[in-house]
Amino acid sequence: MLAYLLKRFLMLLPLFIGITLITFVVIHLAPGEPVEMQTALSPKASAKSRERLREYYGLDKPLHVQYLSWLGRLSRLDFGRSFSPDGRPVIDKIKERIPVTLSINFIALLLEFGLAIPIGIIAATNRNSLIDKGITLFVFIGFAVPTFWLSLLMMYIFGVKLGILPISGLHSLGGDRLTGIAWLLDTAKHLILPLGVATFGALAGLSRYTRATMLEVLGQDYITTARGKGLPERLVIYRHALRNALLPVITILGFSLPGLIGGSVIFETIFAIPGMGQLFYQGVMSRDYPLVMGVLVIGALLTLIGNLLADLLYAVADPRIRHGNA
Repeated sequence: MLAYLLKRFLMLLPLFIGITLITFVVIHLAPGEPVEMQTALSPKASAKSRERLREYYGLDKPLHVQYLSWLGRLSRLDFGRSFSPDGRPVIDKIKERIPVTLSINFIALLLEFGLAIPIGIIAATNRNSLIDKGITLFVFIGFAVPTFWLSLLMMYIFGVKLGILPISGLHSLGGDRLTGIAWLLDTAKHLILPLGVATFGALAGLSRYTRATMLEVLGQDYITTARGKGLPERLVIYRHALRNALLPVITILGFSLPGLIGGSVIFETIFAIPGMGQLFYQGVMSRDYPLVMGVLVIGALLTLIGNLLADLLYAVADPRIRHGNA
């Protein structure tokens, strides 16, 4: 078990370097430079001033030199300074935004898995029944509805037409003066729509995946043997079948961690939530390379941590991995 985990851990560094290298190259291949974005609306900006800006940002150097310089700063946990007019350190901008994004998406992740797994189990144990068909219809709707369209629809219905839920931000006007329960209720009211939108699509897919794996496991011989021995159906489902059915779901959990940032771009932008997703979108639109790379580094770390977590959970759920037989 220890050797298995050590091998997985040693693979993280080369994977991280590879991810950052590819990301760095792809970002710089995108059309438009920060200098062009900053001087596009300034008719007085000359070619010489643009060149000075390129030198100031270090964009006049070869791409591999820029990457090695950035990687050297990163080794000292220095993400550089933003190319935006404020010129603030990227790490400061991330520190301001990341608690909001992680909190919202962590709650959404708990809701997704907390609801999707029971829904998938109910659908699998009631195969071809009205319950199963109803859940299937729900799943197809979840797959078909785009996140941005659902966000706008919910904002129109609950915010504009009914006027019962706020449609932007995290707090009401003057909410900073609220304390205790009043502040929590105000925040919760603002999070209902973003959390609902963030959960709905993933909930549909994950529940369907759980149903498929449960059906596969329920058809195995050892499940038939357990039932033949007279074990209670609840014990058969939740002790023998569910544990093995969750192995593929664990993989989804591992890949869900990087989605804590990447998946928030749409709903944070639409609902005007000051999180990492909105910050990333603003950085991409302004070609703020240090800011974009800083956010993507966090995403890469979450991806690697997610894979490592999936390996750990696999080892917990499957004894063959713990004993080095798989």
